Amino acid sequence: MTTKINTYTKFSSILLLVFVFLFSSITPLNASEPQEVAIAARHPQANDIDESNKPIDITAIALEHVSDSHSWHLWGEGHDAVALPLPVILYSSIKGLQVFSSARFEHGHAAYNGYKLEEEKIISEDNSETIYDISITKNVTQMFLSAIVLFLLFTSIARAYKTQGVTSAPKGKQSFFEPLVTFVRDDIAKGNIGHGSDKYVPYLLTVFFMILINNVFGMIPIGANLTGNIAFTLVLSVFTLIVTNVNGNGAYWHHIFMPPAPKWLYPILVPIEVVGILTKPFALMIRLFANMTAGHIIVISLVGLIFVFKSIYIAPVSVAFALFIDVLECLVAFLQAYVFTMLTALFIGSAVADHNDDGVHNTDDKELEEVKH
Repeated sequence: MTTKINTYTKFSSILLLVFVFLFSSITPLNASEPQEVAIAARHPQANDIDESNKPIDITAIALEHVSDSHSWHLWGEGHDAVALPLPVILYSSIKGLQVFSSARFEHGHAAYNGYKLEEEKIISEDNSETIYDISITKNVTQMFLSAIVLFLLFTSIARAYKTQGVTSAPKGKQSFFEPLVTFVRDDIAKGNIGHGSDKYVPYLLTVFFMILINNVFGMIPIGANLTGNIAFTLVLSVFTLIVTNVNGNGAYWHHIFMPPAPKWLYPILVPIEVVGILTKPFALMIRLFANMTAGHIIVISLVGLIFVFKSIYIAPVSVAFALFIDVLECLVAFLQAYVFTMLTALFIGSAVADHNDDGVHNTDDKELEEVKH
């Protein structure tokens, strides 16, 4: 167990160093006064508008919660809102590298240095200028935070194993995470990859805990919906695609380009097999993205029924259903981490397994012994 934890820690450390390298060139995140207050100060006539009868747009609220943004909204609305401005990093074809705070945009009510924010997209007021937005957004910030949490958590567990050994009963964090680590190693990795699965355990552990912790963070009201961002799930699925095909053996590629079928079927089967290489990680990407996004939207929509109907009598039903979905989302948070990791191990196992002429997996004597035990 110590070896597994240390291996995972080294893998996570490398990942964190990449994040720290990127983060070191960014202006620090500083809490500031609510941007809505600054807007109200500059536009005092805005305070005179009575918005009490203005209908609440539940769709906009739901999409705002599940989408990315250049500031981290914490709580409150209007002049009572509290938000953290995030660093804006742009590379301009004319001005070069530009780094400034998103507070300059005043939630899209002001332009800064020739740039303006429209629907969380930064555009240039000069049509001849091409910009590349590599800003530290809300989702990226949560990714940094989750990487730091994982690094601190598992280095702490590794130190505990180093001092106490692996024979003593686990305590504290160890007692919670050890069953999860052994589950990923024994049931997911060995169960789907078989002999030689230890090579892929660090990657599978990283995927499992990265998805799990961000699923949990996304359930916090002020958290970001990182796993509900298709860009994040795309990157995870691309890594799975690379790991699977780089480690694919001769039997794997032979089955794709020379499947066990009559040769006159090759023009049909080979394109299907090649497309299958891409559809498997595509399914991983869509499944995680859709499940996590749908849960957040349903909860917000159910709570929003109270404000849509403007009746206290709908509140018990709305809150009861929202609570049920929230509890269900707790299960989904673990389930989606498991499903993504399990299918990743399954794809890797199909790429590294030996096949006979009939396409059946060959099982060596050592693997048979592991199955018996």
